[in-house]
Amino acid sequence: MNRRTRGRRYDSEPKLNVKKVVAVIIAFIVIIMFIFVIKGIVTGNKNQDEISSLSYFASFQDNKWGIIDSNGNEVIAPSYAEMIVVPNEKKDIFLCTYDVNYETGEYSTKVLNKENKEIYTEYEQVEAIQNKDSNNQLWYEENVLKVKKDGKYGIINLDGKVLVEPQYDEIVAIFGIKNAYKVKKDNLYGVVDGEGKQILNVNYADVINLGEDNKSGYIVKDQNGKFGILDYSANQILESKYDAIEQIYGNDLYVVTENGAKKVVDKSGADIITTGFDNIGSILKNKDNGVIFQKDGKYGVMNLSGQVTIEPQYDDLKEAKTGILIAKNAGKYGIIDLQKAEKVPFNYATISYNEKADIYLADDENYNTTIFNNNFEPKLTGILTDLDTEKGYITIVVGDQTRYYNFRFEEKTDKEVMTTNTLYLSKKDDKYGFVDKDGNVIVDYIYDEATEQNEYGFSGIKKDGKWGSIDSKGNVVQEPIYNLDDYLLVDFIGRWHLAKDINSNYYNKE
Repeated sequence: MNRRTRGRRYDSEPKLNVKKVVAVIIAFIVIIMFIFVIKGIVTGNKNQDEISSLSYFASFQDNKWGIIDSNGNEVIAPSYAEMIVVPNEKKDIFLCTYDVNYETGEYSTKVLNKENKEIYTEYEQVEAIQNKDSNNQLWYEENVLKVKKDGKYGIINLDGKVLVEPQYDEIVAIFGIKNAYKVKKDNLYGVVDGEGKQILNVNYADVINLGEDNKSGYIVKDQNGKFGILDYSANQILESKYDAIEQIYGNDLYVVTENGAKKVVDKSGADIITTGFDNIGSILKNKDNGVIFQKDGKYGVMNLSGQVTIEPQYDDLKEAKTGILIAKNAGKYGIIDLQKAEKVPFNYATISYNEKADIYLADDENYNTTIFNNNFEPKLTGILTDLDTEKGYITIVVGDQTRYYNFRFEEKTDKEVMTTNTLYLSKKDDKYGFVDKDGNVIVDYIYDEATEQNEYGFSGIKKDGKWGSIDSKGNVVQEPIYNLDDYLLVDFIGRWHLAKDINSNYYNKE
């Protein structure tokens, strides 16, 4: 049942001993049968693993949308005018929008599986829950769906289990936070999580997240227009008496506005810092170090007594790790400590800190990255192409060579890093080919450029200015026909190439 409804789009004996001969033959037959049984089991498991390891992606061709799997097969032929949403690429749950009336905002929805069979037909509407990260990039909640029934909204998981009964006037993500959803009923708001647990009762004029995860607590606005803070268990942290509360906190300190004056208070509501700043940028990780503040458009540091320890002279100032600050001065970034000692010179267009790897990434205007260790020593410079914190390696292009390092800056071979690959990119006489793990040439050195094998077994190949693809055995899947020179990332699944906007995560075939 699909009703039209208003909503948003958006893996050696002289003689034979007959008895002995018969016994040996029988034993041999038993062994052979056993081998075949085991082989069948292994093969069966392998096939099942291959099936379960499939991923799914939206596809686009001739201005129509469909679905492909990670083998490059069409699951749903491109036939929809609106992009099909795949909330979790490991699940064959495909959300289709159709019959869109752009004037009234009305549209119909349906959910299909890999057999192109419609599921969850008991609902008037089924949608993914949209969310955004800190860079305003759109993503979808992976494990839940928003459903509408009898005009009310609820939440189900991807197996169809009801987590939140349809009872709310609206359900939206709390932006930037996974597993936390703002629910609305009778113009009041509350919070539920992805398991259907009621976190905050529907009692508030508004609710926003305090921190960067669903455990950090919430800023709530009461029905009198005053703000307070509740923790994840709905315990009151700050009384609802403030004109505003900012999403800045740490060490049980909070930035609030009361009677028109901005200040820093502790969890008891006692004033900590009340003057000497226009704005507070952040609370430092070590409470004794104080806060980053802004005055007359510049940033500095003051302690909790209000004493300025770094004069406001920087255009930007952020704490990377305890006592270490990334600063911007005269249009360039560098790194200083709390005594203003320069750790990394102010020579860079951007600097960021990767906490898991415990390294600093400093980029120049030409997108060259210098990587500093935690002693601020420059260890690598080149074009950074990957930093995998799960596998613990860095991929960087130095000159025309792609090199691999662990987080101790020990160089590794591609085979040590990409342990599941069947083919490895190789270069000879300025041409690219592919070898196996033993160094045998599988694909001749005939390509002008190529990409390493991706997780789905495909590699991009470039010849005469055009791109195509090969599979995990080196067979050409797509002859080089695509001009992808202005693409930030070249990636293939079968004959389909990744869209120009890599954040969109869909594949084209032209």
